Amino acid sequence: MTNEVQTLLEEYWRWLKEKTTLRQVNGWVEITTPHLDRHNDCLQIYAKRHASGFTLSDDGYILDDLEMSGCGIDISRPSKRRALLDMTLGGFGVKRNGNRLEVTTSPADFPVRKHSLLQAMLAVNDLFYLATPVPRLFREEVVAWLDSADVRYTPTVKFAGRSGYDHVFDFVIPKSRNQPERVVKAINQPNRQTIQSLVFAWGDTKENRTPESRAYALLNDSERQVAENAMAALREYDVYGISWSGRDRALPELAA
Repeated sequence: MTNEVQTLLEEYWRWLKEKTTLRQVNGWVEITTPHLDRHNDCLQIYAKRHASGFTLSDDGYILDDLEMSGCGIDISRPSKRRALLDMTLGGFGVKRNGNRLEVTTSPADFPVRKHSLLQAMLAVNDLFYLATPVPRLFREEVVAWLDSADVRYTPTVKFAGRSGYDHVFDFVIPKSRNQPERVVKAINQPNRQTIQSLVFAWGDTKENRTPESRAYALLNDSERQVAENAMAALREYDVYGISWSGRDRALPELAA
């Protein structure tokens, strides 16, 4: 199993390298990645050299795109939504410069910081897209559900993977007398991109956890049914997929 996962990770890294392209744009280097946004367009970030290293930026793409889609976040004044945005970015070590998501990095840390920025872009997009028509954001619904069931958890936890990349999970439920450590990710848009991201994150980190640790994905099916191939992909990589409509069936495992 370990050798198989190692081979898959190496194939994933090779795919990243082969599908990443560069272009000079007005003093910045445009990096086009194979990671897809919700429009199925490749995500792009921009790198600029300065005296101590590099600045990496999304050039405002994520927040501007959410704004144009009617899912914007008013960053000019304090609000619950802005606090959730800043907490999410903080988990990845990403700062907000106006409407731009940015990190600064030394040349040595460039790969890890680039990874953090891309993960933050995907997380913010997933967190807020389609949030406007419903009373609460999906993550807030998950928090309310866990709290109502008296589930003990630590929110927004970062683990280091074998690759050297950091991965952020939404909740960690500590080991109890009856259950092992449980690592939980809330996925608002269960699609190929978000499932692939979670599978890579768990595969990269689980050997650094105790052997009994489990990963769970809470999948929002309020708007559309979760595809069976998404559930199958999670099962293949030892992640327990839980549809939001069937969440109560998993509660005994999480609350114990």
